Amino acid sequence: MRAINPATEELIAEYPHHTNDEIIARLHRAHEAFERWRLTPIVERARHFRLLADELRSGVSHLSRRMTDEMGKPIAQARAEVEKCAWACDYFAEQAGALLETRHIDTEATDSYVTYAPLGPVLAIMPWNFPLWQVFRFAAPAMMAGNVALLKHAPNTPGCARDIVELFDAADFPTGTFQNLFINERKTEEVIRHSGVAAVTLTGSTGAGRQVASIAGESLKKCVLELGGSDPFVVLADCDLEEVVEKALVGRFQNNGQSCIAAKRFIVEEPVYEAFVTRFKSAIEELKVGDPHDEAVDVGPMARKDLRDELHKQVKRSIRQGARCLVGGHPLEGKGFFYAPTLLVDVAPEMPAFDEETFGPVAAVVRARDVDDAIRLANTSAYGLGASLWTTRSRGQTLVSRFHAGFVAVNEIVKSDPRLPFGGIKDSGFGRELAAEGIHEFTNVKTIYVA
Repeated sequence: MRAINPATEELIAEYPHHTNDEIIARLHRAHEAFERWRLTPIVERARHFRLLADELRSGVSHLSRRMTDEMGKPIAQARAEVEKCAWACDYFAEQAGALLETRHIDTEATDSYVTYAPLGPVLAIMPWNFPLWQVFRFAAPAMMAGNVALLKHAPNTPGCARDIVELFDAADFPTGTFQNLFINERKTEEVIRHSGVAAVTLTGSTGAGRQVASIAGESLKKCVLELGGSDPFVVLADCDLEEVVEKALVGRFQNNGQSCIAAKRFIVEEPVYEAFVTRFKSAIEELKVGDPHDEAVDVGPMARKDLRDELHKQVKRSIRQGARCLVGGHPLEGKGFFYAPTLLVDVAPEMPAFDEETFGPVAAVVRARDVDDAIRLANTSAYGLGASLWTTRSRGQTLVSRFHAGFVAVNEIVKSDPRLPFGGIKDSGFGRELAAEGIHEFTNVKTIYVA
């Protein structure tokens, strides 16, 4: 496991993979911990998560620097990510009791009710782009429900994985309730199949999701998949164009454009197409690219060179197929995996910028004849994670049912929130994280019938 600073290309640290004996020992500890943790009163579990929230907030300086060093996140966004993790811990500490409350149902029985019992050790295969948030948005609901966690983090953010374990230790979680596994893809498959693992959750690519779903399916284990996205950002003629452009900039370029739920396809109704492009182009040209530790920087480096190379291929192929590049469209010279913030216009279906997930600072603008054409284009995708619609509030609420996505925002960018269920459809995966739906995912919904 190698952590390389994407802004300087310097090696930060190397971490050895766990041996077979270490892996088996951790699986055994997870099983023992689960037998204790599932019987731990929920108020006691909540106490640990409140302590964990405190540890996150007190460690924000170190944790944000670690994320910025390992994957290039602008430092202000890294601090915001730490705070969001603390919010999730506090939220589920407060709400889990109500969300898991026994549900009584009137039937012919003397008593009939539904309970939510934990499943056991859950393997979480997590990505590098939000190296803390992705972990905590799984761990807080799953562990408050009584499960224990095994983390297989991305290979380029091993320091973040170590830091997360240390946070749980500092919050006095019992031994074995949260453990890290430094393992490769082959070992990950073995762990999924192991009898000591009850379920698996993955946030990652659609290809990785298919692999994990296949392995989990063979083992008849529950899985939750939050996969890729090519979220449409639909701009109708009656929107507030000034606000839309401001939000479009954030929606596409936050986290250096490396987010499953980033706005990627800007589908703009004909009457405001040219005005939107003109304003969006000016805004993109003003973005500051550079050292992600610099508070004034808007866009840092991409996380890895291979990701930057793949993005550039998608841009070049789209241009060959008829898209026009108005800004950027190339890697930046010098050290670091920087890619120029890019604006492609006249993008259409069958171009990579339309059909594929562009995981980096590239915005693709698509022209729509009218609202029906805009929604048709929005739904013309293998993905179905999120969508945002920009129009009047009342009109937006009449149109949301026509979008094929797990999350539809009206006059706001797509974003996860502990209070709301989050997940996708189609090639964006299945299952839900967060909220009541998320805390129930890794439970046995048990029916009790007393005659």
